[in-house]
Amino acid sequence: MTHSRIAARYPACYNIAGRQEATGLKDRTAPVNLIAVITTVGSVEDARKLATALVERQLAACAQISQIESVYRWKGAIQHEPEFRVLFKTTAARYQDVEEAIRALHPYELPAIHAFAIEHVYAPYGAWVEENSSAT
Repeated sequence: MTHSRIAARYPACYNIAGRQEATGLKDRTAPVNLIAVITTVGSVEDARKLATALVERQLAACAQISQIESVYRWKGAIQHEPEFRVLFKTTAARYQDVEEAIRALHPYELPAIHAFAIEHVYAPYGAWVEENSSAT
């Protein structure tokens, strides 16, 4: 399917190569650089603390908490531990601030903090993430 056919079929979420989109929220000609930042903690309380703090500070538009089991080597021994993954949705421009906030609040000696680019996103949702993770 060609770009023009995609745009005609899906006008509300068409955002390829800087083409105009009709989101109803915000008109922009360049795609937003959204990222997901991930960390893990040992308790749901710590996960909620991090999630709430970063969303309140508008460093992230939202955070998702999920329970996982981690297997890792720590100080020479293999560990199997229940953990909670916290996934933050924000913009690439906010990464450094997000990392600093996580480091300041994180209970671990060596927290895992990493991010990946969100390459495809429904345009109105992308606009919402951008608007809710902007510096005030």
